Amino acid sequence: MAPSILESVGAKMKHLMNASRLKAENAVHAGTGGVSRGNVSLGFRPAFLDFATLALYPSRFANGCPAPFHILDGLPDEAVAKRDPYGRVTAAKATIISGFERNGFFYTRAAAARALTEWRAAS
Repeated sequence: MAPSILESVGAKMKHLMNASRLKAENAVHAGTGGVSRGNVSLGFRPAFLDFATLALYPSRFANGCPAPFHILDGLPDEAVAKRDPYGRVTAAKATIISGFERNGFFYTRAAAARALTEWRAAS
């Protein structure tokens, strides 16, 4: 049986989601479907999941427009842990993970990368 989302991110639960963490995740998944640039052609959209509430948040700019990459500024207040004096999001709750939404389903970065590899091999 595959591990649940909670089990697969358990080691990261104590760390707030922030720009440095997003940058590190992009570096880990560079050149794969685990980054926005690698999977947009198959309908993946950058998103965040709060695994405590199972709320799915598409990545958005502060003005509410969809963002083509992961950015914290458009997260709603219930997902935000810290803001700077100007109101910009500097960290999201520790239960927020980055990944992708496709056809209403959430994919972790690893799951999106694996899906792209498998789908390309099958075609």
